[in-house]
Amino acid sequence: MELKDWILLTALAAIWGSAFMFIKISAVVFGPILLVTLRLLIAGLVFMPLLLQKKKRLLFKSYLPAIIIIAIVSNAIPFTMFAYASLGATSNMLGILNGTTAFLTTVIAYFWLKESVTSKQIIGLLLGFIGVLILVNPSNGSTTLIASLCAMIGSSCYAFNAVYLQKYHSNSDKKVLIGWSMLFGGFFMIPLASFNLPNSMPDINSILALLWLAVISTGVGYLGYVRLIDRIGAVKTVTLTYLLPVFSIIWGAIFLQEQITFIILGGFIFVMMGMYFANTSKKSKS
Repeated sequence: MELKDWILLTALAAIWGSAFMFIKISAVVFGPILLVTLRLLIAGLVFMPLLLQKKKRLLFKSYLPAIIIIAIVSNAIPFTMFAYASLGATSNMLGILNGTTAFLTTVIAYFWLKESVTSKQIIGLLLGFIGVLILVNPSNGSTTLIASLCAMIGSSCYAFNAVYLQKYHSNSDKKVLIGWSMLFGGFFMIPLASFNLPNSMPDINSILALLWLAVISTGVGYLGYVRLIDRIGAVKTVTLTYLLPVFSIIWGAIFLQEQITFIILGGFIFVMMGMYFANTSKKSKS
């Protein structure tokens, strides 16, 4: 990758790393379902100026099946899983567990894309698994078992989506796919959201957290994500999850005063080593 790709990847990791903090702040007030619905609809509006361009509009019909798949698997389900996970876990835990996306992608790519797996990658998968076991053990007061399972389901969805894009849509217009999938994901969530409305008007901090989450972390963030996919490929772009746990820990400690326990630190180290080795390839590709 070129220097500008690394700069964009790091900036995107910082933005997405902050998302867990804002999910933590807003999910309690809005409720997970309404939060995800508003997040997707607002983020979709960020893409709307691009989606309404004539060249992009012409792609909509042929892309519709893929848009629906991505809307459900990459947006509605994982966003909801992480929103529910935030009710029982600290934001730094959410970031670390989201980091498992990198080696989960390696596993899915092995079976689906028939990619070979090196001995280093196998070691990485084992290290990552150990890290997850450390993090989700009952003595870790930073998360509940249900919250950890929700986060792992969400990460699995992200990993599936990366491989799906690589296999079937490596040459497709990602802005059209992802932009419309956000709007469709939000539309799919509206019926559920109508039965999960908050009892009172959310406070200004929760509203600002939602706006950052929707506009910056999701809308602007996914525009950067699309650019990276076009430049380096969907599977390699997932390596940005190397840095997500780092930033989620930093933001959580600074703004939410979350403690970094020995369990979190130990699990983080194993997950990071797992991600590194699991994404070690035989031959570097630019």
